Amino acid sequence: MMKMMANNILASSILVILLFCESAVGARTKLLSANNGQDATSALAPSANDGICATMVETHGYACEEHTVTTQDGYILSMQRIPVRKSGEASGNRIPVLLQHGLLMDGITWLLLPPDQSLAFLLADNGYEVWLGNTRGTKYSLGHTSLSPDDPAYWEWSWDELVAYDLPATFQYVHDQTGQKIHYVGHSLGTLVALGAFCKDQQLNRLRSAVLLSPIAYVGQILSPLARTAAENFIAEGLYKADIREFNPKGKALVEVLKAVCSKPGVDCTQLLTAFTGKNCCLNSSIVDVFLDHEPQSTSTKNMVHISQMIRDGTVAMFDYDNKNENMQHYGQPNPPVYSMTSIPNDLPLFLSYGGADALSDVKDVKLLLASLKDHDGDKLVVQYRDDYAHADFVMGQTAKQDVYDPLMAFLKLQ
Repeated sequence: MMKMMANNILASSILVILLFCESAVGARTKLLSANNGQDATSALAPSANDGICATMVETHGYACEEHTVTTQDGYILSMQRIPVRKSGEASGNRIPVLLQHGLLMDGITWLLLPPDQSLAFLLADNGYEVWLGNTRGTKYSLGHTSLSPDDPAYWEWSWDELVAYDLPATFQYVHDQTGQKIHYVGHSLGTLVALGAFCKDQQLNRLRSAVLLSPIAYVGQILSPLARTAAENFIAEGLYKADIREFNPKGKALVEVLKAVCSKPGVDCTQLLTAFTGKNCCLNSSIVDVFLDHEPQSTSTKNMVHISQMIRDGTVAMFDYDNKNENMQHYGQPNPPVYSMTSIPNDLPLFLSYGGADALSDVKDVKLLLASLKDHDGDKLVVQYRDDYAHADFVMGQTAKQDVYDPLMAFLKLQ
């Protein structure tokens, strides 16, 4: 009973914080207004004391470097490099690993747990050179060569652009810096972006292997009441038509989603995290507190529209402009092109880990993805299933080290 009450209080706290922390948007707007004489890049660049390195890595005694990379369409992305283990000792040839976060998150995803449990630190201490990616629109990747985040045009993208621009830029940058092929680890949306690239034969010449945690490809059978209700009620489309281009989960956008969800019979909004991710087995209150200090992050409303389309249609396709003429303009065909998962090369080393309690990366949808990989070389595909794991357990679970990360690193060492 006491545990249930604690969980209810915790979920209620998350709900309250998400609903009423709108000051983040105002703070950034004021920053931009106060720097009218500067370009968007300099105004939004993190200070030496404010970046992920200073706040989340160096505080634990690890060396860390802040990097930026500019995409072909002008977005300036933040990246962090953890070059050596905590001792500072460099061990021989350190192979690069690029970690890519999921939707409404940033690179801090991989640093939320204590150092002896966080994947980024574990990889560094096991002899890898660790790189953290941060998608456009997140706190440290708000720069652009000509646009400000206050410009609606800044937010005119979906995950198609992450496939076409963000992933190539980060892969190229890490490859240029290290001169080596890369191990890639993605969580949630970070897996979708990678799968979208791989099935189009992109980035493969710079890739050693790919690890997919809570893999997202097909989402037509998604169980999350929050995500499904938002998709079925066209919430993101409504926001987009109302000219709300930034989907800020700490602002009005989430309020609209929550109103729709909480009006449904049988939905208990005190269990917000569970309603979104599924019932995570292995989180504790301290990790949720750390999470709320840094997350969630903004994305584009167009990106949320795109994901909603996938939930309703059950397909993995490019953004549908819902107008045959517009689709013709963008794609040269009346319907958006499909990302064919069967086109992923059969000899690409893949480690795929999914959970039975995951409401976003649903078991039935993952099985559709696995069916697409049925011809994959047997010695190149490792599939791990954790019956009790939900979506957040893979990056925030206190047991993730022994359950997921140790097998993951054993896989990397074989590649």
